[in-house]
Amino acid sequence: MRKKIIGLVLLICVMAAVGGIYLLTGGSGDGKEKETGKTKPKTAVSGYVGGEKIGFLEDEEVLSILGEKYGLEVDYSKAGSLDMMTADLEGRNYLFPSSSIALEYYEELHGSPVQSEILLNTPIVLYTHKMVLDAFDSQGLITKDGDVNYIDMAKLVELIQNDTAWADIGVPELYGTVSVDTTDPARSNSGNMFAALLADVLNGGQTLTPEKVDEILPQLQTIFGKLGYMETSSSDLFSQFLRMGVGATPIAAGYESQIIEYAMLHPEEYESVRDDIVVLYPAPTVWSAHVLIALDDAGKTLIRGLQDEEVQKLAWEKHGFRTGNYEISDKELGVPGIADNITQVAQVPSYDVMRRIIDGLR
Repeated sequence: MRKKIIGLVLLICVMAAVGGIYLLTGGSGDGKEKETGKTKPKTAVSGYVGGEKIGFLEDEEVLSILGEKYGLEVDYSKAGSLDMMTADLEGRNYLFPSSSIALEYYEELHGSPVQSEILLNTPIVLYTHKMVLDAFDSQGLITKDGDVNYIDMAKLVELIQNDTAWADIGVPELYGTVSVDTTDPARSNSGNMFAALLADVLNGGQTLTPEKVDEILPQLQTIFGKLGYMETSSSDLFSQFLRMGVGATPIAAGYESQIIEYAMLHPEEYESVRDDIVVLYPAPTVWSAHVLIALDDAGKTLIRGLQDEEVQKLAWEKHGFRTGNYEISDKELGVPGIADNITQVAQVPSYDVMRRIIDGLR
């Protein structure tokens, strides 16, 4: 009888111990967290972003990394890089424009942000069509390096300033004179960066200084004044270039990343235009540095998330932004004519100069 009692006590002790472990481990029995089907609440971050980065911020792989590793749920509204600086910032955690000029504009209006970091880079390029490339080549504007095409910006600007008709350079199919469609330089970064490039070219290839602005600005006003209505989003301009064809938009200024992303995300559509669409690298060109401006701690967390090595790799391989991870050939990207390295680069004028240009082009 005594042995039975002792055995019963031992059994109760064992059951109590097992029950304690069950409660402490959430019932898994192996010390691991019980799967309840619930996910940890995420921090919602909202901000303004340039249209050329929407595909990147909607990428399911990117969002999965930001959610699982950094606890973020990302929301955005599209806005031009300069427009977002003057927009209502109530309830916003970040701004994601496309240049350091926009950051300096923010600082002028609002003071220093909580944090800012350049996360993505892409050069300004010109998009055109095969017939335009052939015409420019016949006029001595094009230099080739393999299948990469560089265009002499000084000669292109000369054609624009001389009101050269398309027919005069062998393209009678096109109406009007040679010009480059761009976004509004007073509202959107791609247009603003193209204006910066033109300013340097008009200044004899030298970075425009405050002392020379009054000499160069009227020439810029004439060039942009001929364009009429200008889009405020680089993504809208690029979409129009693809849809409308050579007759409507013979040349458009944009970001190198746009054609790479288009080929990656829309392979069938890209295949239908692949033999006609041409990337021209301005010689020289300018870099567009996409900087994230954190307005609070949630914005700072987003910076950390977008600096993640996996995210940076996706930024190049799927969306064409040159990060530290772009060791991949144009054949692997699926887009011909992409330069391995960007070597001919002009310096963007100082913020003071660009501010005067922006005001002069409004």
